[in-house]
Amino acid sequence: MSRVALGSDHGGYKLKEAIKAHLRAKGVEVLDVGTHSTDSVDYPVYAKNTAQAVASGQCRFGVMIDGAGIGSGMVANKIKGVRSGMAFDVATAKNAREHNDANVLTLGAGYLDEAAACAIVDTFLSTECTVDRHRRRVAMIDALDGKPRRSPNMAPSSSNGTLVDQIAKVLTANPSLLGGIAAGAPGNVCTTCNMCDHMCAKSAPDAVRSLTRSKGARVSGRLGMRSVPRDVAKLIDHTLLKADSTYSQIDQLCAEAREFGFASVCVNPVHVKRCANNLRGAESKVCTVIGFPLGATTKEIKAMEARRALRDGARELDMVINIGALKSGDYDTVYQDIRLVREVAHEGGAILKVIIETALLTDEEKVQACLLSARARADYVKTSTGFSTSGANTKDVALMARAVDHKLGVKASGGVRGIADANKMVAAGATRIGASVGIKIVKESKGAPVTAGGSGY
Repeated sequence: MSRVALGSDHGGYKLKEAIKAHLRAKGVEVLDVGTHSTDSVDYPVYAKNTAQAVASGQCRFGVMIDGAGIGSGMVANKIKGVRSGMAFDVATAKNAREHNDANVLTLGAGYLDEAAACAIVDTFLSTECTVDRHRRRVAMIDALDGKPRRSPNMAPSSSNGTLVDQIAKVLTANPSLLGGIAAGAPGNVCTTCNMCDHMCAKSAPDAVRSLTRSKGARVSGRLGMRSVPRDVAKLIDHTLLKADSTYSQIDQLCAEAREFGFASVCVNPVHVKRCANNLRGAESKVCTVIGFPLGATTKEIKAMEARRALRDGARELDMVINIGALKSGDYDTVYQDIRLVREVAHEGGAILKVIIETALLTDEEKVQACLLSARARADYVKTSTGFSTSGANTKDVALMARAVDHKLGVKASGGVRGIADANKMVAAGATRIGASVGIKIVKESKGAPVTAGGSGY
């Protein structure tokens, strides 16, 4: 383990000594920067010493203890190259490292006993920041120093410049990435849902209404298309979500996906592992539904459901939003709901489609749901569960595509009964079709005879 700088004021001296003994017993090299007694001292002096030992490269990490841990953290973060975080339990210590790549830990001696403090330090020193999205954000933090330094566990810079330089160039060229999908909207700040600079039905009702009334939507070249492509199967999530679906029907669904090359099979979570086994080696992925069909479970339960689905082999997740919260104007709850599942999905290498259930929403609510999905960095917005009062229509698809500025995919689901419907949805802006009649759509697109229908999910 790398060398650790250890500092404290008089109030943290005894705990510092205990942590020092604990670390040395584990073979960790410790640089004690003081203080060295319980005589009264000024904590900023020792917090600075600890932080500078890290910034200069003498030590990989620093630990500073004062009465509460707050003031020392403020001091440490004044030192260029330092990312200081205060922890009060093992979970926050892990978060400080895993999410923020903190290199200085501050502790409050007045709130921690020796055992708890040692456990926090052990967790802090043993946790790494490895997830790309966290490392990207750490690079943004470092960029605020003016002359950013690369963290030891960050990827090496390329010949085109440091990672921070590359991020700065991207953000300069695309300022909307900092403000979200609606950063170009009128500069309203919503104090109700904490979505500053985002188009919000509460803070910018006129802007949202103008979007719902806009005409002549066109699909971007990057995501959209004006007609169904020749290989229409690759647009289709071959779907079977009925409560009475049997194992043999699920196996047949997978066999059809292999034969026709559908984008995915979309099934209930209980069938994910079976489908993953059936589709091993196939191009078709396994898609499942989260919080389905009402969206009324808590975000924590949705996240647990998503994690289990990913472990079982799902690579696409279609989650239902908290519809009641949206209609109540509680946009922060809706955003947090989507964001948490998106984090789980992306960490597991999966994509997230957000079902907004258009049949239950006003046009303004549809736009708001799409904007929240974009802000939460979902991959698609989706019209329907297929279990409500109606499914997809071209008006809603076009509205959703405009709302996300064609930067997210749009899945039309429910009521697509053949190639004619599919053509209309794609022309309106759909980039994925959810249907139980995928074979019928493919055969119609090729002029082949069709012998069976479907539910049109």
